[in-house]
Amino acid sequence: MSHPFNELLTSQLGNEFAASQQYIAIASWFDGQDLPRLAKHFYRQSLEERNHAMMMLQYMLDRGIKVEIPGIEPVRNDFGSAEEPLVLALAQEIEVTDQIKALFAAARAENDPLGEQFMLWFLKEQVEEVASMSTLLNVARRATNVFDVETFLARERVGDGGRSRSPVEGSGSPAPAGGAL
Repeated sequence: MSHPFNELLTSQLGNEFAASQQYIAIASWFDGQDLPRLAKHFYRQSLEERNHAMMMLQYMLDRGIKVEIPGIEPVRNDFGSAEEPLVLALAQEIEVTDQIKALFAAARAENDPLGEQFMLWFLKEQVEEVASMSTLLNVARRATNVFDVETFLARERVGDGGRSRSPVEGSGSPAPAGGAL
């Protein structure tokens, strides 16, 4: 019997690992451009995406879903301006939102309330992810120069609602396999 939710979840595991790798590539590009705040932001985003993948992995293990870790496609490493990686990051977050919505819909179609409940946390998370990337891109587009974006990141807490982004006990986030980094 086919379970589209399980198949989509396996694919999403790879998507989350791919997002983590893409954010490392973006972070290292910003680091190479001597933009430490942007680099730090994307290194943190990479860890967050890795933790999302590990949450999905733990869920699969807990539910007895066969785990197959998918490979990922090469990531983009070179950019012509500081705006380009931000455009890519926003597009990536919008795509992930669509993927999470499809996972939720598949769980609902399969009458899998546990799958639906699991995906609700990710749906809420994606609202914040898209909003924070949109804000960062908007700030970059309005900035006189990229150092204005660095100053903004030094002053503001983008993407974490003023709280730690790593999943912690009692935060309502699913537990990641092996613990959060």
